Amino acid sequence: MNVRTGSEALKPSYIAHFVIRTSRFAQTLQWYKDVLDAREVYHQPGLCFLTFDEEHHRVAIAEEAGLRDFDETVAGIDHIALTMKSIVELADFYERAKAKDILPFWCINHGPTTSLYYKDPNGSRIEFQCDQVSYPGGAAAFFESDEFARNPLGIEFDPEALFSRVRNGEAPELILARADSLPR
Repeated sequence: MNVRTGSEALKPSYIAHFVIRTSRFAQTLQWYKDVLDAREVYHQPGLCFLTFDEEHHRVAIAEEAGLRDFDETVAGIDHIALTMKSIVELADFYERAKAKDILPFWCINHGPTTSLYYKDPNGSRIEFQCDQVSYPGGAAAFFESDEFARNPLGIEFDPEALFSRVRNGEAPELILARADSLPR
């Protein structure tokens, strides 16, 4: 058997799924079904698998009594991020979630992405984003820019104002530009 090393080492193809443990099973299940527009592929009391694409399951919800909500003072994964294909899809997602009273707690243009952050019923965080750079290596180049060095987090935005620009047909490259990137 040949063992691969260095740049030849085997790497995962993609992230397959994430699992949410919760004491609020019904509420959490409904939230993820709503926010992801997901369908159930398996359900029994206290356990459900969901998918929103061709993968057999992207999310598992597992009930466990007595769990505390997400605590930002404990080390661990901060959030997961899911990418929409375009700013138009991100705007459509925002409107669909808003219609179900699911609103982001933080909206920020990071530079490489425009991002909406949400909290599920347990306080766990999930980011929905669209890429801003369409050419290979563009996001990595942004990390090396003076702009990123000045402001590595990004510029917060009002989603109503930003997405009204999308609905009015403004050019995506203008909508996606960080405010500190615009010509002065």
